[in-house]
Amino acid sequence: MSQLGKLYVVGFGPGDFKHITTRAVEALQESDFIIGYKTYVELIQDLIDSNTSVISTGMTEEVSRAQEAVRQAENGKKVAVISSGDSGVYGMAGLVYEVLIEKGWTEATGVEIEVIPGISAINSCASLLGAPVMHDSCTISLSDHLTPWDLIAKRVEAAAMADFVIALYNPRSGRRTRQIVETQRILLQYRSPETPVGLVKSAYRDRQNIIITNLKDMLNHDIGMLTTVVIGNSSTFLYDNKMITPRGYQRKYTLNAEKQPLKPHQRLKEEAEPWAMDQETGIQRSQNIDSAPALVRAKEPSVVKTEPKPKISSFEMALDALTRVTGQQVETQTTFVQQEMEAIFELAVSPGVANKRFTPKQMMTLAEVVGEKGTMEYTPNHNILLKIPTTTPDIITAKLQEANFILSPVGDVVTIKACDFCDGEKTGGIPYAEELQEKLGGLNMPKEFNIGFNGCGMACYKAVMEDVGIVYRKGKFDLFVGAKPVGRTAHPGQPVAEGIEPEKIVEVVSNIVEEYRQNAHPNERLFKYFKRVKRIQGFNYQDMSPKIEIEPAPCGD
Repeated sequence: MSQLGKLYVVGFGPGDFKHITTRAVEALQESDFIIGYKTYVELIQDLIDSNTSVISTGMTEEVSRAQEAVRQAENGKKVAVISSGDSGVYGMAGLVYEVLIEKGWTEATGVEIEVIPGISAINSCASLLGAPVMHDSCTISLSDHLTPWDLIAKRVEAAAMADFVIALYNPRSGRRTRQIVETQRILLQYRSPETPVGLVKSAYRDRQNIIITNLKDMLNHDIGMLTTVVIGNSSTFLYDNKMITPRGYQRKYTLNAEKQPLKPHQRLKEEAEPWAMDQETGIQRSQNIDSAPALVRAKEPSVVKTEPKPKISSFEMALDALTRVTGQQVETQTTFVQQEMEAIFELAVSPGVANKRFTPKQMMTLAEVVGEKGTMEYTPNHNILLKIPTTTPDIITAKLQEANFILSPVGDVVTIKACDFCDGEKTGGIPYAEELQEKLGGLNMPKEFNIGFNGCGMACYKAVMEDVGIVYRKGKFDLFVGAKPVGRTAHPGQPVAEGIEPEKIVEVVSNIVEEYRQNAHPNERLFKYFKRVKRIQGFNYQDMSPKIEIEPAPCGD
């Protein structure tokens, strides 16, 4: 067995080099591989050694990054998985551990892992706003991709009721626009409309932008995925365009006095802190005295103390009455808060590889298994994507199979996209399309992998615009590899072979798929892999991209 490597899970803070810890820099420079979201990789590019391999992937590719990191570490490499901010706060640390646990990892026998902390957004943004997080605070992510919105809303309301300073992460994206509106609505039920709010975009980066506003006007400003929203509590105030949340010093000190009325050793005495819990009764000391300042009450003459009667809730009174009537002690059971893990079962269904027609029974089955809470969406891959909240996926798959559906996993898998073979009239290629579906359909890949299959030379279902395109023509097959299917520089696949014998086509395509699966980087489409390695299964790369100069798209296409 080869020597195990090491995993670093690195939080590099807001992105400015001055705010990256020394240990984070050391880990990056010790690593053989650095894996991260492409924007984050660009932020630390100057810290990466030229001999270090870099694997950068897009948004929502966190699982593939964690899996690749673990794979490389198990092969003996030192790997740094990077997150902005702190890797343990909405970062990659938890996901890396989840991947390790699924593989049976233990600290004693498995890959060594070191989580390196960084400055989280609540801290970096607070430093730019003044001192808004000087009292109890919480962070809440408004992204409901992995957390049900109802639960997020409950947390927002609880934090609002408890007068926490609140930092909102992931407040809004191109698709998620209502969450921040609902959050404001909830907060306004408990907070003054004038509550100070700070909006910090790209803290300590080149495009840093800071806005001080209030709760009622916060939505009048630009808020996006790079914005952190800091909402003050009931005591937060503005001074010279800074958000300040007091720690409570005005209760123990006279801030503008040179000589403090209370000596340092007196500040923690009971009479100086009437708002604190009495350690014997468990209730706030000031509940039975007026709200005059502690410094005034401290000078009042002492009186004989009487033990305050503890307050009894109406529920406790009812239980006491029931006990007196029945003569039996009523047992009460504590109910603990337990958020159920909602399982969303995702899969794709189709009536067949070549068949595009759904039967009434199949449509009724779909309606039954999806129910009121699930969703179904027809996709360009000639199948229907199902998302079903359930804890019994086996029952669902059994019903779908009984209705003669083909079931496929979704995500980064092989998908066979065949035409309808002229409504089943041109049948020559159908057996080979079905064999490819049976052998390769649903196979896990570094990135989504589509195999287009057309049953005649017209190629009207555009097989040549897929990762691998197969065209059945005159009893044999033409093969196309490496199409770029989207973007302004989209192009068809490279024609690599003509006249492949039918008995060889499945083997040829399977070999291409397997080479790509074993050697491609996570999130690397086949056309990028082909361009990088220059040769796949004996087929040489040729540049098929447009020859005119095209300005890069803002999204990095």
